[in-house]
Amino acid sequence: MQSATGARLPDRRTIERVIADVSEGLVERDAQARCLVLAALCGEHVLFVGPPGTAKSELARRLHRVIGGRYFERLLTRFTVPEELFGPLSLAALDAGRYERDIDGYLPTASIAFLDEVFKANSAILNALLTLLNEREFDQGAARIAAPLVTVVAASNEVPDDETLRAFFDRFLFRCAVAPVSDDGFERLLDAGGPARGGGAALDVGALAAEQAAAGAVRVPGEIVAALRELRAFARGEAMPVSDRRWVRIVRALRVAAAANGRDAVALDDLWIAQFLVCENSAQAARVEGWFAERLGAGQEVTPERLARVVQAFEKQIELERSATELAFDDSGKLALVQRVAGADADAMSGAAPRMSAFSRRKRFSATHLRARMAQIDAVLARVDAFAADANRQSDAVVAALAANLWVAAPFRDRVRATFASNLAKVLAQRADLQRVRDEYAALPLADVDDGIPPEPVEVVA
Repeated sequence: MQSATGARLPDRRTIERVIADVSEGLVERDAQARCLVLAALCGEHVLFVGPPGTAKSELARRLHRVIGGRYFERLLTRFTVPEELFGPLSLAALDAGRYERDIDGYLPTASIAFLDEVFKANSAILNALLTLLNEREFDQGAARIAAPLVTVVAASNEVPDDETLRAFFDRFLFRCAVAPVSDDGFERLLDAGGPARGGGAALDVGALAAEQAAAGAVRVPGEIVAALRELRAFARGEAMPVSDRRWVRIVRALRVAAAANGRDAVALDDLWIAQFLVCENSAQAARVEGWFAERLGAGQEVTPERLARVVQAFEKQIELERSATELAFDDSGKLALVQRVAGADADAMSGAAPRMSAFSRRKRFSATHLRARMAQIDAVLARVDAFAADANRQSDAVVAALAANLWVAAPFRDRVRATFASNLAKVLAQRADLQRVRDEYAALPLADVDDGIPPEPVEVVA
C-alpha cells in the first residue's frame, strides 16, 4: 500500500515483526516495545522512567536496529558540555570566520538517540536540545539545518519535580514506566540469555513519513471525542496537567495508531495508549488504565448483588414452604394415621377409634401455586440467560478488538478477559442456585385438589 506521496506504508505484518524484534528475549517489556515503535511511527520522543538495569538503553538500540540510520547515545550529567552532544567546534570553519561544529557522528546526524539521565543535564544543554527535539533542526553557525532525527529515547530514574524542567519534560509525548521484572517473571529472566537475533524487520524513514501522512485522513468519531472529553475531566480530577498543545498531539498519535491498524477511524480500543500520553508517572498510568478498563466494562470484578438478592428471596421462600405443615384427617374426621397403621383391619379399628386431634404432615401445594412460583423463577432465569448471552458477546467483541490492536499489550488483554470471565462465572453461579430452587419447587408434594389460587409473588428487597 502506498501513500499519496508514493512512499510505501508499512503493512501490519511488518509492524508486528518490528515489535517482536524490539521485545525479543526481554521479560515484561511488551508494553514498552509497543510504546517505542508507535512513538517512532508518530515521529515523537519517548521518556522511559525507571531504575538502572531495566533494559531502557537496550530498547533504544533495538529500535535503531529496525529503523537504521545513525545511532547516538550519551549519559548526561550536570557537567556535560555541548561538544559532547553536538560535536566540537570546526577549526576549519573558524579559520574561514564561521562558528560551526563538526557534527558528523553526533546527535544532529543521528536518526535514533538515547539520552540517559536526561534531566541531570544543565539548563544550557536542555535549552539547546529543545529546538532539535521540536523542529528536528540544528543551528549550524548562521544557518539552521535539518536533522534526520526520528526519535529521541530519553531515560531517567525519576520524574523531575523541578518546575524549570517542565517545558523540556513536556516535549516527550510518550512517557512509559519501566519497572524491575516481577516475581512471576523472575524465572524467565534467569532463563533469558544471549543477544537478540532479530527477524530482519525494518521501518525505513520513508515508511514512517508515509504512516504519518496517512494518519491525517483518519477520522475521530463523535464517541471518541466524547471519551476524550471524559478523559480530560478525569485527568483534571486526578491532578494530571495536560496542555492544549499536548491534546492536539495526543489525537495525532491516536490517528497514527489507528492507521497502523489499517483503520480509517480511531476506535475505543486505541485509547489504551492514553496511559502513556497523559500521565507523568506509573501511579497515574495505572489509574488511567483503570479508567480505560471501566470504559470497556471490565474495570473490576463485581458481584451481581441484585441477582444475589433475588436468589436469597426465593431460597427463603422455598425454605418456608418446604418446612410448612398441615393437619391430616381422613374423610370421616378420624385420624388418617389409623388406616395406615391398621392395614386390613382399618375399617374395624376406625369404627372404634375416638375422634382425636389431627397430626401434622408436610404441606401439599396446589398445581396453580407451584406453577406460579416456577413461572416467576423462569422469568428471572430468562433474563439472566439473556444477560449472560449479551455479556458473552460483549466480552468476545472487546477481547477480539484488543487482540487485533497492535498497541495493546497482552497482559492487559488477558486481565480484561479474566475479569469478564470471572464476572460471568459469578452470574452463572447465582443462576445455578436459582435453578436449584426451581427444582425444589418442582419436587414439593402436590395436593390432590387444585384450588386455582396463585400465591403472591415473591418480593425482593431492593
